[in-house]
Amino acid sequence: MNSGPGLFPDDVSADSCADYPDRASAMEVRLQAQEDEITLLKSSLADALRRIHVHDQLLPLLKQQLIAGGLSQQVRVAGAASQLGSSRPSSPRPTPPAPPAGPQEKALLFHWCYIYGMFPNSLVCYCCLYVPGQSIKMFIRGRPITMYVPSNIHNYEDLKMELPSERLVLDWVYGYRGRDCRDNLFFLPTGEAVYFIACVIVLYHINKRTQRHYLKHTDCVRCLTLHPDKVRVASGQTAGMDKDGKPLQSCVHIWDSNTLVTLQQIGLGTFQRGVGSLAFSFAVSLPVIDDSNEHMLSVWDCTKGTKQAEIKSTNEAVFAVGFSPTDSNIIVTCGKSHVYFWTLSAGQFTKKQGIFGKYKKPKFIQCFVFGLTGDVLTGDSEGNILTWGKSAADVKTLGKGAKETFQIMRQTRAHEGSVFTLCSLQGGALLSGGGKDRKIIRWSADLAPETECEVNYTLVDEGEFLVGTTRNAILRGTFSDGFVAIVQGHVDEMWGLATHPSQNIFLTCGHDRQVCLWNTEDHSMDWCITLEEYGLCADFCPSGSVVSVGLSTGRWVVLDLLTKEVLSDSTDGNEQLSVMRYSPDGSFLAVGSHDNFIYIYSVTESGRCYSRLGKCNGHSSFITHLDWSKDGKYIMSNSGDYEILYWEIGDGCKLLRNRFESKDREWASYTCVLGFHVMGVWLEGSDGTDINALCRSHSERVVAVADDFCKVHLFQYPCPKLKAPSHKYEGHGSHVTNVRFTHNDSHLLSMGGKDTCILQWRVVRGGAGSSRERLPSASSTSTSSPEPAAS
Repeated sequence: MNSGPGLFPDDVSADSCADYPDRASAMEVRLQAQEDEITLLKSSLADALRRIHVHDQLLPLLKQQLIAGGLSQQVRVAGAASQLGSSRPSSPRPTPPAPPAGPQEKALLFHWCYIYGMFPNSLVCYCCLYVPGQSIKMFIRGRPITMYVPSNIHNYEDLKMELPSERLVLDWVYGYRGRDCRDNLFFLPTGEAVYFIACVIVLYHINKRTQRHYLKHTDCVRCLTLHPDKVRVASGQTAGMDKDGKPLQSCVHIWDSNTLVTLQQIGLGTFQRGVGSLAFSFAVSLPVIDDSNEHMLSVWDCTKGTKQAEIKSTNEAVFAVGFSPTDSNIIVTCGKSHVYFWTLSAGQFTKKQGIFGKYKKPKFIQCFVFGLTGDVLTGDSEGNILTWGKSAADVKTLGKGAKETFQIMRQTRAHEGSVFTLCSLQGGALLSGGGKDRKIIRWSADLAPETECEVNYTLVDEGEFLVGTTRNAILRGTFSDGFVAIVQGHVDEMWGLATHPSQNIFLTCGHDRQVCLWNTEDHSMDWCITLEEYGLCADFCPSGSVVSVGLSTGRWVVLDLLTKEVLSDSTDGNEQLSVMRYSPDGSFLAVGSHDNFIYIYSVTESGRCYSRLGKCNGHSSFITHLDWSKDGKYIMSNSGDYEILYWEIGDGCKLLRNRFESKDREWASYTCVLGFHVMGVWLEGSDGTDINALCRSHSERVVAVADDFCKVHLFQYPCPKLKAPSHKYEGHGSHVTNVRFTHNDSHLLSMGGKDTCILQWRVVRGGAGSSRERLPSASSTSTSSPEPAAS
């Protein structure tokens, strides 16, 4: 038999589904976003005042030049602007003049274009101005960003942006969504466990340690069920929002677990906000509960994809739905303070509420299963298993109009804290999973406890089980031998990602305060430690023996990869750190902070000893990204108000005022999101926060981009022109916070934020990408849905 995961919180039941921590976290993110917005508005206001001042000085010169008509060349303006408020009526614009050589005339050109609307004065736009042979001025949220054209580019306008020949194929998915979902772990006859995280449904062969992936969902998967034939799977997703904030349509996919082919897509646009729970009947029907306020209950024909019936369920939360195996007309739903028994006849529902009678009414009914006799067994937040059955109509008390009711026949004390899940076994035995006590108990058919152990479930082989936990892990084991984790992951938002300089390992860190080291070859977690504060950034020392992790309080630590020992513990400022980056030879470490400074450290003893060398003071907003030059003498940095600054690192940190001198400098890495070589990755209408991270491959052929719309992009490198084409890849269900190539460019790693998902992509070179996306190669350890995932 198959069942959902046992859900084990630390000290509270899942009835809140982590609402309060999520709400607090969301408010913190919103507050930080508002603070960043204020900073940007201040910068925009300062730019506007500066332009007004320069305009007043240049107005006489402007009049002279217009009268003289002495300017003849064309200004080339690329990009687009999104205007706030109502659009202005279109009117002919005079042909803009091109600049003479003098600095005053160049400034004049800029203000001439601004006056005539060729530069947007909106705060939600970006465009760029090309000054032939010299520079490109890019505008984001009204702020000008000057990027100088390298000397080896003689005709910028003739550059052609093409799709890279490289492509990505999803190779492995790290993580499991158990923290706020239930009934989402099943075992297939093929030897595979099926579960989901983000937008991906994973079919993991436990013994062969391979993965297949169903990739047809367009937003986070919320629920999953397996048909009694053990082949067909139904999965529902949330509705989500597009990049403009408009709601997207939710649906249910019914698909073949052997071929990964979609059999039916049902209810597109019917389910408000998303699909909350679903379950197959033993026939062809599929009951679905959506996430609307009324939690609409609908029943669908799986073969035709048509709706058979629909009714409002309840305004309270609904956790589970299912058809009775003994009566095809009975549907049961449970949730907050209720159990409902529905009779479906001729397309109409009749609803009966379970009567608690003399028993205490629990706050939540978490789960239910059907017994061999057709009785319903529920698990609740009081730690009880309740046995429900039909009770004959009480004609004596209620008169001739009395009807049969569903009442509690028996109450069995099972766990301390909530009963999170129940699993029926062959022969009528039962497994129950507790929350607070972290126990799994095996019960006989008459609900007599037989054996128990801590932590565990889905039946794999005789006596062996799988369990999904609220710590986003899947465990495998038995009552006698205990349990081990076969799937692990983070449990909160992730930001820090670093790949080893010479080995196939990578490190992640996030808001759950966990720092985890992963192996890309055997797809396992090598180790995981918990810190006092949460980590936001990390980087490996080029020696390969240590890794530095930047934390949320300005503190950063250096860890030994073998012993996990903290070798160094330092603090710079009292604000969060956003980037850690070693110089190419490992002799320096740059630490970027939200206090607007970059702290420079001298590094000795292969990354085990650090001494403060100085700090870079010049940014007017928090540091977001930085990179070292190949000779290790210079740094390029970006900040939250879209500045690009260059620094010389010698005995300290010197700001290079003349940025023109850095146009031909070669960079050891390229992770800065603003720069000439990556200007083309920005889409029209970008507001400056749409791209969270990017990474150039070590071969310098492609650049991967993590955006705010759940997508990973692959561009050619360099990518200096607007509207550059890219391969786009879906799979994440939240903003993609980071991307990194492995040391030999064989794989790309992408990290979701709130979806707690890490995706490992195989880099396919040459023109064989599309065919290899459809069929696994001979050495592949994973396969995906037959339809391509890229566009």
